[in-house]
Amino acid sequence: MAYGLLKGKRGIIFGALNDMSIAWKVALKAHEEGARFTLTNTPVALRLGTLKELAEKTGSEVLPADATNVQDVEDLLLKSMEVLGGKVDFILHSIGMSPNVRKGLPYDRLNYDFFLKTLDISALSFHKLLMLARKHDAIEDWGSVVALSYVAAQRTLFGYNDMGDAKALLESIARSFGYIYGRDKKIRVNTISQSPTITTAGSGVKGIDTLIDFTERMSPLGNATADDCANYCITLFSDLTRKVTMQNLFHDGGFSSMGMSMRAIDQYSKSFDECD
Repeated sequence: MAYGLLKGKRGIIFGALNDMSIAWKVALKAHEEGARFTLTNTPVALRLGTLKELAEKTGSEVLPADATNVQDVEDLLLKSMEVLGGKVDFILHSIGMSPNVRKGLPYDRLNYDFFLKTLDISALSFHKLLMLARKHDAIEDWGSVVALSYVAAQRTLFGYNDMGDAKALLESIARSFGYIYGRDKKIRVNTISQSPTITTAGSGVKGIDTLIDFTERMSPLGNATADDCANYCITLFSDLTRKVTMQNLFHDGGFSSMGMSMRAIDQYSKSFDECD
């Protein structure tokens, strides 16, 4: 059911690759709620993914850009304003990748060139985006910028590796720019700490299936799906959340506030029984 929450609004959505992507779900929901937007990903991702299909479904234009490249991001912002006919009202940053995770390197034996690449792709790209959007006054007053994060920014999770450091930096950037942008333009900048979700990138994290089972048992409401996350993003893009900024918003069914749940205790008790 659509509510027209984004009727007349314009945006940019980073990071959709295929129909497993949270950004893909956000684009579908934003379109349903009346928004117009451009879609962007790296040229390599565009060849590997199915973004043209999403563009056809939503009547959007695909603009290739490497989010780590300042010139690419600058060109993307200017072209998006040209295509959409003005400044944008919302931006989704759904970008993250770790070469160390892909190569299976543990945290205590990282390749530092890979580490810097992780930080550049997953966090500094957000700083570059916000810096250039501010330079070109690309976001309307009371606009909204959302980046996707994860609880590993606050807690250590086996296998998430240097991505945890990148997410911590991402959240810090959101707070710093949230102050600057809020003070000067009333623009909100937030991060969403989403439940572990099976996406093309997420499936590469070691033990993801076990982690998803664990968080499902721990969360009183269960894990938030990609579709749930899309709905939440829409509320943050809308005018209903005009005074929400500089926040890391946990969207995880309550997992981040839990110590131990009954379902988890029941499962581990069974494991102990089997060991006996």
